[in-house]
Amino acid sequence: MSAATDSKAKAEVKAEGIDNQLGWQTLQRVILPSASQMDTAPLYMDMGTATGIQLPTIGDGDKKDAKPRTISSPTKEAHVEDFLSRHSTSVRSGERVSFGTYFNAFPASYWRRWATVDKVRLQVRTQGTGSVIVYKSNARGSLQRVDTRRVEGISESHFELSLAPFGDGGWYWFDLLAGTEPLIMLDAEWQGPAVERTSGSVTLQITTLNKTDFCLNNLRLLADSAEALEHVREILIVDQGSQKLYDAPGFEAVKESLNGKLRIINQSNLGGSGGFARGMFEAVENGSDYVLLMDDDIVVEPESIIRLLTFADRCKTPTLVGGHMFDLYNRTVLHTFGEVVNPYRFQPALPSEDMILGHDFLSSNLRQTSWLHRRCDVDYNGWWMCLIPTKVIRDIGLSLPLFIKWDDAEYGLRAKEHGYPTVSLPGSAVWHVSWIDKDDLVGWQAYFHSRNRVVTALLHSPYEYGGDVVKASQYGDVKHMVSMQYATAQGRQWALEDVLKGPETLPDLLATKLPEIREMMSAHSDAVFRPNPEDFPAPKMDKPPRRGHGPSQPSRITLLPWAAKTVVRQLVKPIQGTSAERPQTTVAHQDNRWWRMAQYDSAVVSNAEGTGASWYRRDPKRLRKMLADSGRLHAALLKDWPALSRKYKAAVNDLTSIESWRKTFEQHTQNEIK
Repeated sequence: MSAATDSKAKAEVKAEGIDNQLGWQTLQRVILPSASQMDTAPLYMDMGTATGIQLPTIGDGDKKDAKPRTISSPTKEAHVEDFLSRHSTSVRSGERVSFGTYFNAFPASYWRRWATVDKVRLQVRTQGTGSVIVYKSNARGSLQRVDTRRVEGISESHFELSLAPFGDGGWYWFDLLAGTEPLIMLDAEWQGPAVERTSGSVTLQITTLNKTDFCLNNLRLLADSAEALEHVREILIVDQGSQKLYDAPGFEAVKESLNGKLRIINQSNLGGSGGFARGMFEAVENGSDYVLLMDDDIVVEPESIIRLLTFADRCKTPTLVGGHMFDLYNRTVLHTFGEVVNPYRFQPALPSEDMILGHDFLSSNLRQTSWLHRRCDVDYNGWWMCLIPTKVIRDIGLSLPLFIKWDDAEYGLRAKEHGYPTVSLPGSAVWHVSWIDKDDLVGWQAYFHSRNRVVTALLHSPYEYGGDVVKASQYGDVKHMVSMQYATAQGRQWALEDVLKGPETLPDLLATKLPEIREMMSAHSDAVFRPNPEDFPAPKMDKPPRRGHGPSQPSRITLLPWAAKTVVRQLVKPIQGTSAERPQTTVAHQDNRWWRMAQYDSAVVSNAEGTGASWYRRDPKRLRKMLADSGRLHAALLKDWPALSRKYKAAVNDLTSIESWRKTFEQHTQNEIK
């Protein structure tokens, strides 16, 4: 044996000795839904027999339409009586189940890329006769069998697995195949080599505004999950509403069940950024290693808290680790697998072309969906659930004082620029109220969308004049104006005015801007909603539509001349006939498109929630003034962009500092309840 070979052998023995000495630690437990959450079962266990993604052959690969193909059979319904506990299930005789699912497959490529783990061990404890079959996938979703074990009686099976092949993507998972009798999985978990350090401590913080039922429900879930709270130093509720959590029926019982870990801070409504900044501030002050930010209108999977902390503790560098968002009212639908900010348009975007929004795992589970196997690297994670190391907060500061919108994206970009990545970790998630029935680009939130997008671009755009931001902003103004959405357009113009005033105004606007916007909007009929159609005059057209057709969308070829003609009409043509006294038509929210609304003088338009409607009325005089103001403001923004960018960048450290926020909190704190 050569000296080099002997040395290598000794190193392997030494490494094995370390493993034997320290053993293995849990990275991710296999979990199952509770009996009351059976509509989420496909996220935990797959009853189908998908055999993965069939990739195109070499010959097929030359064809332009060659795509990966899924081979699968219809998914069977899970039986509630088969779920024995949160960690144990029974597989009926002769049947097969797979844990190649969102919550139970192991996201190997994420651990390989971001954590100090190079191998894992799968441990499965079973009772009965059958087989444990281990699979892996690559970044393209191609399934590969790794190993199979026959089990009998009470068995504990171990599979040691390398993370080396998962550079671009891929998962590990296992299937259970029962013999002639039922096979019971007693429990299973994915393990990593043990490390000699304790888990970090967490401040779990929820920002809430008049959503007491949601808050109490999540507090009950947490109280019932003692393991999830093991490393939680305190649960902090930042209550910014008028309906206080401590006044809600059942609060005292929930508080008692949390064994002294609950604290409530009542403060003025400083928006999401003010609430989450308070969580960051308090986590630093109380010495926590992390703050876990969560929305109020969610239902949390408690195991996600353990997974986020376990992953963050083992990351190579301090890392923001976030959970995914599922639709609370359609619980197998994933909002997005990850998000980035398009640097030119400065809008949220999907990281890859094949990824989709609103993926439904009920119709296509993990093994059947190729793009879910590619690792998704992100710029930020939504603050519906995001774990942030306090080391990062001490280094780069707290949230910008933006009230709502863009605070999470800006923070992720700022952290990235300082060398702190963000990971959206599969298998960790909440169910959040969907945005399907919301349109936050119209109404009072339009101000914050517009202002904060520009502020974030001033801070982080790699382009000298912000890329497409200024042009897109002005196009947006024009669309809202010709759609008769004057209140929204006015809010957007206020946004630019405040941007041009400079960064020093941001803290003072936190508590005052929203009331100003609401007062302004109350004077615009397009922002005043009535619940019933009878609240408006009956619609009537003075002339029937041309050839019986309503407004049609212009083509790309006809768009420019059509737009010019439409704008001229809106600017100079007076309101004729009865359209000043009564709407010409009613328009459903899904039909509220700018090119359609631009062809009416008056219309009643329903809102996204379906709870009411408002009366849009064309006003040529107002339109002329608003178009002129928009042009002036955007010209000033473009002209001053480089100077403004330098000014905002110079101010960001002070705006986000602990001391700056301390002054804000001292001014707006009402009381605390422990």
